[in-house]
Amino acid sequence: QVQLVESGGGSVHAGDSLRLSCAASGRTSTLTVTGWFRQAPGKEREFVAGIRWIFGITYHADSVKGRFTISRDNAKNTLYLQMNSLKPEDTAVYYCAAKGGVDYSATSASEFDYWGQGTQVTVSS
Repeated sequence: QVQLVESGGGSVHAGDSLRLSCAASGRTSTLTVTGWFRQAPGKEREFVAGIRWIFGITYHADSVKGRFTISRDNAKNTLYLQMNSLKPEDTAVYYCAAKGGVDYSATSASEFDYWGQGTQVTVSS
């Protein structure tokens, strides 16, 4: 089993920055892909960014490309999401997710095995 705990959410104004963190514990050696998703009220959970652990390949949704950056600290078993130039439409609960098995650029929520509890990000105009 793997446990994921997010932190770093909050309320900011448009144009501000935030950095989310996700601390992983448990059988982290089995993980191959970790990522961030978000879910706004009344909407489906959507992929934001992912990182493939073996070679550190990152990939981002078009809606955040150039503004958000996913990264990791292997020594701390921690995943990060640096969010710059935040917009009101970025308002959502942000979830950290992880999967084991085959290493590929997973983007569907159903492909991930483990989830954090979520952290709220609110961007006001």
